[in-house]
Amino acid sequence: MAVALSPLTSVCQQSGNTTLPAGTPLPVQLTGHRAMRVGEAIRAELLYPVYQDNELVLPAHTTVTGTVVALTPDRKRRNGARLRADFTPFHTPVVRFDSIVGPDGSLTPMTTADGFDGAPIYRVVRAPTPQGGFFGQYWRIGLGYLDNIIQAVIGPDKGDRLLQFIYGQLPYHPERIQKGTAWTIETTSPLSIAPLAAQPVQPEVRPSRFRLLRTKTLTPDAGAADTGSRPTWILQAYLTDAISSETSAPNQAIHATVAEPVLDPDGRVVVPTGSILTGTVTQARPARHFDRAGVLRFSFSEIKLPDEEAQTVRTTLAGADSAGGEGLNINSEGEVQPKPQDKILIPALLILLASRPMDHDHGNHRAGKNAGASSGLGLITLIVGVAARQPNFATGIGAYSAALSVYPRYIGKGAAVAFPKDTRIVIQTTATRSVSLKPDPKQP
Repeated sequence: MAVALSPLTSVCQQSGNTTLPAGTPLPVQLTGHRAMRVGEAIRAELLYPVYQDNELVLPAHTTVTGTVVALTPDRKRRNGARLRADFTPFHTPVVRFDSIVGPDGSLTPMTTADGFDGAPIYRVVRAPTPQGGFFGQYWRIGLGYLDNIIQAVIGPDKGDRLLQFIYGQLPYHPERIQKGTAWTIETTSPLSIAPLAAQPVQPEVRPSRFRLLRTKTLTPDAGAADTGSRPTWILQAYLTDAISSETSAPNQAIHATVAEPVLDPDGRVVVPTGSILTGTVTQARPARHFDRAGVLRFSFSEIKLPDEEAQTVRTTLAGADSAGGEGLNINSEGEVQPKPQDKILIPALLILLASRPMDHDHGNHRAGKNAGASSGLGLITLIVGVAARQPNFATGIGAYSAALSVYPRYIGKGAAVAFPKDTRIVIQTTATRSVSLKPDPKQP
């Protein structure tokens, strides 16, 4: 079967506007820190380009504007913070975007659904099979912590990070919406966009958003790699079904929509935007206590191109966006599970600090020992622990801090794996028939 489409050598050379249908996902990311208050104006930029009918309509980094329309209590964060002597009334902003800023500064009105539960988005890529066993795993975890510390000290915005660290030591501090917070919003009505100036299509290479120096990057926009007579394509797609290790079940049907056209080396479209991937959840194991993390695996077995019959394909999950942190792993078989957290270094350090005030064999540096033991809960407990001049009291604070570290690592429920609707995923797809997913040879 062939895809009868014209070559895509330039973008949007059309006389009229392009209309994006209602329900188009728009992943946007905040470009600066903003105050946590209702009515606050916000500016964000698109994380990915938006295509319609295989033509670029909105390039990546297009600016959108909106406002904070409500604040909702973040009860989970509040409860966790209070256990650590932080009584800040944390909130989650509800945002609404209402316009797109053009290259010339013009505003295009739009209507979107509200954005909830904003969080930084990181591209998780498939990792090689780990080597080195137990000790190798913890060596890599240690290197990861070291990388993060180095980046925090020498990376951009280090002054701001220091200020936020100081705020974090206080029992109450100002709230803000962090730079990099992202939402995937959907348009609620058709959106008419003026055509872009003609420009060549240059596949954008998006590096991993991991800060860890040893995380490999993926170039998902590369075209096809021939495997014998069967081409292998890297597809950018949006999940149209929410899936989770907690709520999904094996054999649950799932779907994804191709977000960007895939071109062959001659610039012809072989996989159009709007193509539908159909598959199933193959494994879903909920998170359990004693830090047993959730596990999720899914794959797609069919792809349906517009105006074509469904075709059988073999797929592997090559990457996915993860909201809220860098804590997911994708192994070589496409299985997704949370990264193992350090169970030794941090608890051992806190236990050691907690025991120091009871050690009377090495001089009389009691104030320093009390300060180290009582510093785990912030500035107030540090001051109280030193002022009390009681080793037992400082040790008690230190033991409580160590217990807060030990519980989630050894006793508490492990982390779940969840991909909400409109999560951006990267799929490596190989057609099972040599005639599938090939452009029309009659095209120029």
